Amino acid sequence: QLQLVESGGGLVQPGGSLRLSCAASGFTLDYYAIGWFRQAPGKEREGVSCISSSDGSTYYADSVKGRFTISRDNAKNTVYLQMNSLKPEDTAVYYCAADLLPPQAMCVMPADLEVWGQGTLVTVSS
Repeated sequence: QLQLVESGGGLVQPGGSLRLSCAASGFTLDYYAIGWFRQAPGKEREGVSCISSSDGSTYYADSVKGRFTISRDNAKNTVYLQMNSLKPEDTAVYYCAADLLPPQAMCVMPADLEVWGQGTLVTVSS
């Protein structure tokens, strides 16, 4: 069974940092692009950042450029999202997903991606 499990969410003050992890089981991430997505209450799910399987190319939404960094450790079958300078508007449930699309396409059109995690809640509040 293909599974992705997110962890690392929690409550953080504005300006703080969190690192989210996305661990795969039942398959190897080596051949998949991986993306991070988020959904805030009352809003549609949006692509935050995606990374390719091969050359490490990345895509970031404008709202997180310069603050978030996506990385992957194929030896650990895990992808990370380092989130710095967090803002209240970053509050959302964060999901990771795997697919064979290029990272930009994956982030821009997340509707039918192959594997999804269950999500982890990030709350940015003082």
